Amino acid sequence: MNIGFDGKRAANNLTGLGNYSRSLIAHLAKYFPQNQYFIYSPKIKNSLQIKSFTETAGIHLKLPTSKRIFWRSLGVKTQLLKDKIVLYHGLSHELPIGINKTGIPSVVTIHDLIFIRFPQYYGIIDRLIYRLKTKYACKYASKIIAISERTKQDIIELYKVDADKIAVIYQSCDDSFKTPAPDRLKEQVKERYKLPDKYILNVGTIEARKNLLTLIKSLKTINEGYKLVVIGKKTDYFKQIEKEIDLLKLNNRVLFLQNVPFNDLPLIYQLASAFIYPSLYEGFGIPIIEALYSNVPVVAATGSCLEEAGGDGSLYVSPDDHNGLANAVNKILDNPELQTEMRQKGFAYVQKFNNEVISKQIMQLYLETMIPSLPIKNKFR
Repeated sequence: MNIGFDGKRAANNLTGLGNYSRSLIAHLAKYFPQNQYFIYSPKIKNSLQIKSFTETAGIHLKLPTSKRIFWRSLGVKTQLLKDKIVLYHGLSHELPIGINKTGIPSVVTIHDLIFIRFPQYYGIIDRLIYRLKTKYACKYASKIIAISERTKQDIIELYKVDADKIAVIYQSCDDSFKTPAPDRLKEQVKERYKLPDKYILNVGTIEARKNLLTLIKSLKTINEGYKLVVIGKKTDYFKQIEKEIDLLKLNNRVLFLQNVPFNDLPLIYQLASAFIYPSLYEGFGIPIIEALYSNVPVVAATGSCLEEAGGDGSLYVSPDDHNGLANAVNKILDNPELQTEMRQKGFAYVQKFNNEVISKQIMQLYLETMIPSLPIKNKFR
């Protein structure tokens, strides 16, 4: 089969949706090499990471031959027909306008509807564009992939979509998080970033929704033998964080890292004593998956989908309860037996997010979308 994908993110973004797109397509090509995978993008970023992806066997990059403006939304349909695409997958919330009139069945991945749940974190133009694109895609897609049960319920509630049209298929993380690194490499990374001997870790953009402020407030009563390492891009919200750190006199207990190369990230995870993720709302929570694969105990916030990512081997507290967060972290740090139990439970739970499992679920959905009457339930499981 020739399967087409919206490749803008895969061919241009080095993090987030770009990683999701490349990982999904590359693993489909690995586990189902009998198919051809066409990536449609208006442009491509000059990057070794992306170059390596586009040179993978069975993957074909397709760029516009003439005008690029609106090609992704309109002109690409002609190319899909020319390439004899049997199914098109919009990997990040949108589909070409009129895809439903081409006779090509379509799938769209909806990662979250946070721009509706928390509109204050988005500009008015961005909110309008996101709402138009996602609502259109949900209406005209043959099938919808939600990356969590929480996102599925948001789609049903906010866009009035029939539940039967939505399949929950989780995400995995990069394979580099799934293999323990040699002590020699960990020591090099520790020295490179001047990491403390014992630390708890937080990873994510430093913005209000990620709720780092609650973690900073909790740090005052967390075991003083542990520092906090934060990896993420700073936004204006960082000013509130700095103010709280000064107020609580915690300057010597917090280390901020930016622009950490992706290859170093798994080692920083593996050196951590615990991973803390107090985000107010997420579509899924990939950093939690990364932590569990790294054999690191997790404490996360209630209220969205983080329990789905962390399973029953992790601990959860209300995102506005800094005392509860401190108690949960101390409970882990002060109890080696609990640490071992959480590592074992977390690592066992996270196997459900293996790329082979997810690839088979994706391919099963493709086949059910193209031939709804075909009796293929659980064919690949």
